[in-house]
Amino acid sequence: MRNIKLLLRQHVGAPCAAIVKAGDKVEKGTLIATPTGLGANIFSSVYGVVEEVTEDAIIIKPDAEQPDKYIPIKKSENKLDMVKEAGIVGMGGAGFPTGVKLGANLEGGYILVNAAECEPGLKHNIKQLEEQAEKTVRGVEYCMEMSNASKGIFAIKKKNAKAISAVKAAIKDKPNISIHLLPDIYPMGEERAVVRECLDILLDPTQLPSAAKANVLNAETILRVAEAIEDQKPCIYKNISVLGRLNGGTETRCFMDMPVGISVEDLIEMAGGIDGEYGEIIMGGPFTGKACKIDDPTTKTTGGVIVTIPFPDLKGAKVGLLLCGCGGNEERMRDICAKMNGQVVSVTQCKQAMAAKPGGPLKCENPGNCPGQIAKVMEMKRAGAEYLIIGNCSDCSNTVTTCGTLKMGLKLFHQTDHVMRTIGHPLYRKLTVSKSVDQDLSEF
Repeated sequence: MRNIKLLLRQHVGAPCAAIVKAGDKVEKGTLIATPTGLGANIFSSVYGVVEEVTEDAIIIKPDAEQPDKYIPIKKSENKLDMVKEAGIVGMGGAGFPTGVKLGANLEGGYILVNAAECEPGLKHNIKQLEEQAEKTVRGVEYCMEMSNASKGIFAIKKKNAKAISAVKAAIKDKPNISIHLLPDIYPMGEERAVVRECLDILLDPTQLPSAAKANVLNAETILRVAEAIEDQKPCIYKNISVLGRLNGGTETRCFMDMPVGISVEDLIEMAGGIDGEYGEIIMGGPFTGKACKIDDPTTKTTGGVIVTIPFPDLKGAKVGLLLCGCGGNEERMRDICAKMNGQVVSVTQCKQAMAAKPGGPLKCENPGNCPGQIAKVMEMKRAGAEYLIIGNCSDCSNTVTTCGTLKMGLKLFHQTDHVMRTIGHPLYRKLTVSKSVDQDLSEF
């Protein structure tokens, strides 16, 4: 294992402050950085020696031997205090401190378990439910207790039969916890989409799930809550999917309980290594991930590492970018265009995309349910675009395909195309599945 690099900013809020120095010996669970404002504790994820402390990271040289034993967090009668002490953050999104989130009084509302695992190719959340459903369910109960919620709901795609069966068995004597089946479209894992699907409440892009008396928590986050309370375990591990152009095939490898801060390079080597020439390495998912360097460290929020095939060459062709709240931002879209040797001549955004606050990221008014985009496509065509690069959801990609490629003769590249071609997944073009799902669980 190469050096572990623990970033001091790996969550929403202010960077943490290091409380160790070069030369210090550390163990799994040694507290090494504490919040300076909104944030979460950071612990060493390995046994080793601190090599360097920089402005933005703590670098640890791991020992050759890595015992499973860790330093436990303090036991407390207050479960919320244990969650805060453990340094748990949202492990499927921006990394909001879980102890703060669970401190909100839901007044008898809902804990919604985001088990959609919406990004194509990522499979570690589903593997967790298949193998650790009972402990995850106990985590839900702890979250309900801490948030004063009366019900818990697992939101999971109907295609994941084994995981659904495992959860169904784990909740058979728990009438206050249920399962809501989701369609296999993107972005069913967006938190407002989870609220809409489970509770039939459409939140405004400026609203949080708490407006519906709900908390949306990623399935892995909930498991880490159970580990903190039952095992006094600090948040030192992350489940990660590694996939793409790898020796041995493109199928997803799920690595469970990887030390936070492990390098992308170590994960790729564990998965078999890169198979020949490649286009880019993505940290995260195909839609919302970003290109990274091979020596970049993982964090508490890292969900995937993807190695792609090489990009096509557009040979300087004129390109229009259609930005969406569901996919990459303008910086990411321009990055993809540059890697394909395209020339950006127009940038517009989906007519349902809006910033919740000035300068903030785009959000969709109704995630996954999108109107026609003909006006936006015409705008880019008038600017001289020959190609469109889009990052839209399943439904919106369908409308762009219909009006852009079929009616206006434009060539289309979805920002996920190079990933989908790498792993043999259908491209995001025409919508071929229903947006509604029968909620009958008898087959599971």
